[in-house]
Amino acid sequence: MTILFYDSTFDGFLTAVFEVFEFKYQDVQIVHADTFQNSFFAEPIQIITNQEKAERVLKRLEKQLEKSGVQDILYTFLSEAPTRESILLQAISYAIENSKKNVLKDYSNPAVLQISKFVKSVNRERHRMKAFIRFELLKDGIYFAEIFPDFDVLTLIITHFKNRYQDQKWLIYDGKRGYGVYYDLENVEIISFDQEAQNNLKNKENLFDAKEVEYQKLWIEYFDHTNIKERKNTKLHVQHVRKRYWKYLTEKKKL
Repeated sequence: MTILFYDSTFDGFLTAVFEVFEFKYQDVQIVHADTFQNSFFAEPIQIITNQEKAERVLKRLEKQLEKSGVQDILYTFLSEAPTRESILLQAISYAIENSKKNVLKDYSNPAVLQISKFVKSVNRERHRMKAFIRFELLKDGIYFAEIFPDFDVLTLIITHFKNRYQDQKWLIYDGKRGYGVYYDLENVEIISFDQEAQNNLKNKENLFDAKEVEYQKLWIEYFDHTNIKERKNTKLHVQHVRKRYWKYLTEKKKL
């Protein structure tokens, strides 16, 4: 068996796919570098991300699967499922073998069916993040939000927040994956936090603007006063808003 390990980026994965067909590997597996483990029974090959090769694969897939199909492939990749590379390679190989049809509509194929499930899950999480993200005003005038999504959906919600908050500087940080997106009123850029910044997030209340602290206090008091304890139905509440999303809601905090 041949194992191709890449740098965990989408372009890196597409480069690995290119290599599979360029060198006609038969018994092959694609894994990302973070999970790669050497084996006496496999030949490991490091894949160096190549933008040109990745672009060629994208164009080939888009021509056959259309933009919606390429989006499905991207969403599957962002699912971070342990089997994502294997499933995607199976589906892409199936597409190459059937070049005259959009194979992602053939749900009789196990890989295609699994991709459709991943896409639904990732898309659902994308919508939830757009709905539940709450920004908090920092002392430097930047609106900040920290999220912990099940899937790597941060890049999928950039356009939504850029369009909605065009006149405000904001930063959304994925605390689970250690990177964020910053908008400075003109451009959006991907950023990473050093260890000091990550430590500051553990006590981020100290970074809040005074107006933000007062606002949250007033909102919590309002929520407590309007909430009728005798009618509290936690079970129904959880059905509507799962507990893992409560950390994004101001009314669930205690200052």
